[in-house]
Amino acid sequence: MTSTLFNAADHRFMAEAIRLAWRGLYTTHPNPRVGCVLVNNGQIVGRGWHQTAGQGHAEVNAIADAAARGFDIKGATAYVSLEPCSHQGKTPPCANALIDAGVGKVISAMQDPNPLVSGRGHHMLQAGGIETACGLLQSQAEQINPGFNKRMRLGRPRVMVKSAMSMDGRTAMASGESQWITSAASRADVQRLRARVQAIVTGVETVIADNPAMTVRPQSWPQALDGDSQWSGWCWPQGVNPVQPLRVVLDSTLRTPVDAAILRQPGATLILCRELDAGKAIALEMAGAEVMQMPGQDKKQGIHLDAVLELLAQRQVNDVLVEAGSQLAGNFIDQGLTDEWICYVAPMLMGSSARPVLALPAIDTMAQARDLSSNLQLKASRSVGQDIRMTYLAVPTASTQETQ
Repeated sequence: MTSTLFNAADHRFMAEAIRLAWRGLYTTHPNPRVGCVLVNNGQIVGRGWHQTAGQGHAEVNAIADAAARGFDIKGATAYVSLEPCSHQGKTPPCANALIDAGVGKVISAMQDPNPLVSGRGHHMLQAGGIETACGLLQSQAEQINPGFNKRMRLGRPRVMVKSAMSMDGRTAMASGESQWITSAASRADVQRLRARVQAIVTGVETVIADNPAMTVRPQSWPQALDGDSQWSGWCWPQGVNPVQPLRVVLDSTLRTPVDAAILRQPGATLILCRELDAGKAIALEMAGAEVMQMPGQDKKQGIHLDAVLELLAQRQVNDVLVEAGSQLAGNFIDQGLTDEWICYVAPMLMGSSARPVLALPAIDTMAQARDLSSNLQLKASRSVGQDIRMTYLAVPTASTQETQ
């Protein structure tokens, strides 16, 4: 790749490619979201983004857009938010498409962390006589696909934990009842979180107490999304069905009812157990679930969460949303497995007998209290209806920084 000093126009065109990439926020997984613009003589002649998995990638769509509008792209510069792919997947390599189209230069925001690509796309372009450069607006491009990047670099999906609590820090009544703590606006916001992930992890206690569906239902969304979408005018595309996340129930002893709502929804449900009872497993599988035995941690901690995340990565899951009770959510936080913690706080008081938002080991003195400020940074705090949503991001460790 060439060593290039990028100018103001380069920044503007790459910013447009990144904006386009965000349009695939809810529809491309397990593929990364990618945007591309083609520029000839200082003018954008083609725009494209990866819209849905299995269909054309950003570069191919930008080439098609230029052709449909009658523009010549011979010698054009392609600005791509991610290094063009070099391998045959469900679609042909994008590097070949750019070579065949006769572009003169390709500028990528970042190298693809996928080991199947990871520099090979640029090398293929160079072998085809195309000048390449990389690193323009890389930090902005990294933010588009954090789950994909983590899975490719570390072999683990990115984990978001969602918590809903009262102002006195309670998440459910003593009986387990928790519907509804937060407002309809917050629940619609959680719908968007679900649409961003490929798996939702919950516990059997939540399934028994709340009987949730845990599906993505875009028909219930407002027409325009909020600022978190990075593209305020985004609406669910017509004719595109949502990719329903894999619903994962951690159920050590297979107590999930065979008539649970979670088993009757579109998409798949995976029940992970520690103790495999053949009769219960067959009944649940007949009800529509997949049942798999997993290694246990101990009776208190239940199923080994590291093993769960490794399994989901093997299934091409980039992003996981944990929607669970205080025990399971507390385990993810306490074991340092959380990349993002999203807390919705409702103007409600539930009393001292209600369950706390996280079930953690007892702490008796301030000296024992855990200060999470070195592990979590507040990214944003804003109103959602009458509730407050706070988003905390995990502070990168030295080991994770070395992989980037």
